Amino acid sequence: MSSDNLFFGGEDAVDRNGLINELKSSNLYAECTHCGEEFKLSDAILFDGLIRVFPEDAESKRKEMREELKEQESQLKKRKIYADTGAEKKAIEVGIGKIIEKIIPAYKMFKIPISDCRPLFEPIDFVVFKGMSELNIDSVTFLEIKTGSSKVVGHEKMVRDAINDKKVFYKAI
Repeated sequence: MSSDNLFFGGEDAVDRNGLINELKSSNLYAECTHCGEEFKLSDAILFDGLIRVFPEDAESKRKEMREELKEQESQLKKRKIYADTGAEKKAIEVGIGKIIEKIIPAYKMFKIPISDCRPLFEPIDFVVFKGMSELNIDSVTFLEIKTGSSKVVGHEKMVRDAINDKKVFYKAI
C-alpha cells in the first residue's frame, strides 16, 4: 500500500478507501453546513478528496458550484462598479445642488425678489416673505430648491408635513 492511499491520524495509518466504505455502510448521520439539515452518510457521495479524479456526481456538483461562484463574482464586480460611479455621480449632484440653492435668488429668471428671501439652507433653503421688498408682506412661503430628480427628504419632509398639517405658529418672546 503506497503512502498516497494512507490517512495519517497520529501513529496509525488507515486505508482511506476502507474508512470511506465503513462510513458508507454505517448508520451515522451528518449535518449539512449549508442548510443545517441532517442526512445519512450512507446516502451521501463519499470519496477521497485527495484523488485527482472525482466521482461523476461530485465532479458535476463541483462544476456547478464553480459556475455559480463565477456568476456571483461577476455580479459583485458589476455592483462595485455601479456603487463607485453611482456614489460619485450622486456626490457631484448634491454638491452642485448645494451651490445652486445658495445662488438661485440672484438669478434673473428667478421670479422672487431677492430682498423677499431669507436663507436658512437647513432644514429648508429659504423663507420667502412675499411683498417685504414693497413693505407689505402678503404671505410667507417655505421654499426648498431641488435640482434634477432629487426629492424632499428627512427634515425637509418634516417641515413640509408640519406646514401641511397647519402646525405653523407665530410667537413673540
